[in-house]
Amino acid sequence: MRVLVYPHDFGLGGSQLNAVEIASAVAAHGHQVAVFGREGPLLNRIDQLGLDFLAAPPPGRRPSPTTVRSLVRLIDARGFDVLHGYEWPPALEAALASRVRPSAVAVSTVMSMAVAPFIPRSMPLLVGTEQIAAGERALGRRRVGLLEPPVDLAFNHAAAGIGLEAFRREFGIDDSRLTVVSVTRFAHELKLEGTLAAIDAVAALSATLPIRLVLVGDGPARDDVERRALAANERAGHGTIVVTGRLDDPRAAYASADVALGMGGSALRALAFSKPLIVQGEGGFWEVLTPDTLPRFLEAGWFGLGDDPAAGPRRLESLLRGLLADAPGRARLAAFGREVVENRFSLDHAAAVQMEQYRTALDNRAGRLETLGGDAASFVRYGRYYVEKRIRRALGSERTDDFNAKPVKSSGLGATERHAS
Repeated sequence: MRVLVYPHDFGLGGSQLNAVEIASAVAAHGHQVAVFGREGPLLNRIDQLGLDFLAAPPPGRRPSPTTVRSLVRLIDARGFDVLHGYEWPPALEAALASRVRPSAVAVSTVMSMAVAPFIPRSMPLLVGTEQIAAGERALGRRRVGLLEPPVDLAFNHAAAGIGLEAFRREFGIDDSRLTVVSVTRFAHELKLEGTLAAIDAVAALSATLPIRLVLVGDGPARDDVERRALAANERAGHGTIVVTGRLDDPRAAYASADVALGMGGSALRALAFSKPLIVQGEGGFWEVLTPDTLPRFLEAGWFGLGDDPAAGPRRLESLLRGLLADAPGRARLAAFGREVVENRFSLDHAAAVQMEQYRTALDNRAGRLETLGGDAASFVRYGRYYVEKRIRRALGSERTDDFNAKPVKSSGLGATERHAS
């Protein structure tokens, strides 16, 4: 097969890393795989994996006619069989290009917390949790499957060559304090609430425990994060909150943690480094990964929803206090977490799922009537979304990450007080 993988951007987010790491695993099975997009930090990882990079034009508004034309030209020039778009803009652009050149099929993967309703329902789709997949099936989508976010276990481990000592020297991380690490994107939707709660919780704990929080990331909410970190350091002392900014290779940060905080792919990468994990969500949700809580995360994803955002700092403070006082307990949880990713979240398994999706899409192309009907319905839903987005922009309430802003409700992952034990 000749496959073109198209991540939604080239930042170092979980969906993008999944896209290129699975692409590399598929290529290792003998398929011709290239990655399409605009240059950014992800290009370093693409180079490490030895994948072919094809530059995309500036997109303008998305879905972009210019990008669609570029995809069509690549189908003609390279003979791609599959166009694989990650998240909704690449999914729509891949679908449009495949309508112009039906020799290529378009498939999509969505690792956001909800699926854009205007992705054509005739388009094969993989999502990150069984709960989201079930919701899509209930809406009438037949071509939907599950691909839990994988981890490259050969790359993500605390072996020599990840620059651990240089990282610790650069950011003043010594053994005088216990280190809590969060590798995340500083986005207003989904993530900012938890990041600010973590700053407040660690600042409060520092009055009685030798502790620091290391925040690795960048994004539109960085100014908010740095203001809160500065205020916390003024109260608790210099070095209590360390904001590193974006790191093209955050492995040394994961390796330096005594406890990791995270959601989605970042949570799984922390487990690959054998770190005890507290899963971050919204609405005040925080929960330690244990054998008892694992089934909830396998069902609903590495995330949760509480019902009281104001309770988040106190909840996290309590969980951290218990973990940091129990070194043997942390070691047991670290070993358990590594076992979880080894058994369930390997790249080999993800590549097998991905290749089966490609083969099924090629062997069971949607009929013309199904495609036309699905495209028309998708166009209507996109038109409604576009109008509503323009209205929100005019009212000053536009969200930059719509489908992470409204996660699918998590069964069994409700209010944080349900997990207080």
